Amino acid sequence: MAVLAPILLPLLTGLWLWSRPLLSGTWRRSPAWFAWSVVLLLLGAGITYLLGSLAGASLDPEEACHRVGQTYDQVYLDANFEKHTRWFPLYNKCHAGYDLVPAWVNPALVVLPVLALLCLACAVRLAVSRRRAGKKGASRTPP
Repeated sequence: MAVLAPILLPLLTGLWLWSRPLLSGTWRRSPAWFAWSVVLLLLGAGITYLLGSLAGASLDPEEACHRVGQTYDQVYLDANFEKHTRWFPLYNKCHAGYDLVPAWVNPALVVLPVLALLCLACAVRLAVSRRRAGKKGASRTPP
């Protein structure tokens, strides 16, 4: 537990600070909340990629397949070698019908960056509209 404390403490603090505007309802007007959402979504995508790429990780892939109760088909893997060495989508198949990478990983690797891009667009839009409103307010005040 002492090893996890330096990781969990900042993460939980960040999540608490991120959730405060969410609970108070001020998140819709906060470019910072959307910017932090981008960071959290990209962090989630990175963790998801790491989990997917390490799914069934073993020095002996045949052992990893047998551990989950599946047969290992070396002929299938040799025939589809380039499919297993790509960066995306992630695959770690034992045979044509079973993949060690969980089914949710590849869709999450699409959805999380798309949500991050949408949050980034919202953050930029809010920041620009705040800046324009600030300039209009400053030009209307009498000298």
